Amino acid sequence: MAYIKFKELSKYFDFKEEILSIEELPEYAKEYVEEEEKILLAYKNSKDYMVFTNKKMVLFDRDTMAVYYKKIHVIPYISISTSAINFKPGKVEILLSLDSGYQMHLNFVDMNHDKKEHIKQVFKIMMKTKI
Repeated sequence: MAYIKFKELSKYFDFKEEILSIEELPEYAKEYVEEEEKILLAYKNSKDYMVFTNKKMVLFDRDTMAVYYKKIHVIPYISISTSAINFKPGKVEILLSLDSGYQMHLNFVDMNHDKKEHIKQVFKIMMKTKI
């Protein structure tokens, strides 16, 4: 008999709403941003938050299905081994592979041209920072 051990190969996040003011971020999200860091962009969906700083990104993955939990991913840009950004009609995808082998897909939906440009600028800062 053969057994296959389940391993999550890639984590997907879908974000829809940009947070325009730092005051709109919950306190627990601000706790992971150091004083010397600058918040570049923040997004949320119905349950998750994402914060891009000039040095790292922080993802708050909340699950309320069976048992409530919150998983916090703190990803320094230096730990990104490969990346890609895809522009599609009304959507932007950032695909990341980390040094650990973990993969992430960050999807931003309901995007217009200006929002796409904002994400593109943050992506360029992420890639510049990792060098």
